[in-house]
Amino acid sequence: MTQSSQYELLDSGLGRKFERFGDFTLVRPCSQAIWRPALPPSAWDSASARFDREDGLHWRGREALPDNWNITVDGIGFRLSSTDFGHLGIFPEQRASWRWIGETVRASGRRLSVLNLFAYSGGSTMAAALAGADVCHLDASQGMVDWARQNAELNGLKAHPIRWIVDDVHKFLAREVKRGRRYDAIVLDPPSFGRGTRGEVYKLERDLPRTLDLCRQVLSPRPAFALLSAHTPGVTPVTLRHLLADALRGPAGAGHFDCGEMLLEGGDGVRPVPSGCMARWSADAGQAGRRPARGRRTRQAATCRRGCDRARAPSPQPPAHARLQPERPPRPRARTAHQPPRRRAFLP
Repeated sequence: MTQSSQYELLDSGLGRKFERFGDFTLVRPCSQAIWRPALPPSAWDSASARFDREDGLHWRGREALPDNWNITVDGIGFRLSSTDFGHLGIFPEQRASWRWIGETVRASGRRLSVLNLFAYSGGSTMAAALAGADVCHLDASQGMVDWARQNAELNGLKAHPIRWIVDDVHKFLAREVKRGRRYDAIVLDPPSFGRGTRGEVYKLERDLPRTLDLCRQVLSPRPAFALLSAHTPGVTPVTLRHLLADALRGPAGAGHFDCGEMLLEGGDGVRPVPSGCMARWSADAGQAGRRPARGRRTRQAATCRRGCDRARAPSPQPPAHARLQPERPPRPRARTAHQPPRRRAFLP
């Protein structure tokens, strides 16, 4: 753990994860960690607090935690607090995506307008704003938008051009389409199941295609990037890549698609834990297409090699074989005097 990144995964196994958030260590459920822990039980027992889902949702040792505390992750400040559902106000598996957002905004060479949907406490909002983008931050929960505002103030972004919206995502996008408002980049992390401001039910498998279609309609003529992530069981990186490619087939044009698992990461020798998946597109093929260096896989989202690395948006030029001129039929040879014309043979 470094001063700029006060989060690290310490260990995982037997359906749990052991993490450090600043000065506090926590044990929480992790269904995908079905392997054995590497650290001895005594290390796990030293945790500041733990959250369990057995016999209901409850914390043990919660009194050892302050009402809220601040940490910095890769240069982004977060205000944390233990919630009744075991969340803290941060999803560290998004770290690689936050870095990618910042790098892509800076590499664009222009002031981008970024739309962040299902924005939670605003990690992607902070990453884009700190890189110089104007951001529209939307979440259906007033409490989470207030939390994100506190994170913005913590990062010195109180006066930065960020629109804070509490609304149902589909209703908001439909109004933006009618208003003619456009965005250069879109980030969305839809829930498996959620409710809007007036009880509207959102189910990812049913509603995500519609969400992406509306997103396509609010993209500017020169889109810079799009990032889609999910934590829904059964939804794979390739699934998200296909959905994103369908939505961006027209606006994206040339560019680069990438997809992979999101990872909780620790220090050297700590096994990363998969936690959701993502797919992304960037107009800057050189930036988005950069592959992880050998031996540094745990420093960014795992890339799915089959179907994603080589999957690119349709090129404005047809492939080489399609540009070849059709072969002309051979010219008939002139008959000579000693060569009588051929006769067709007819079957009786």
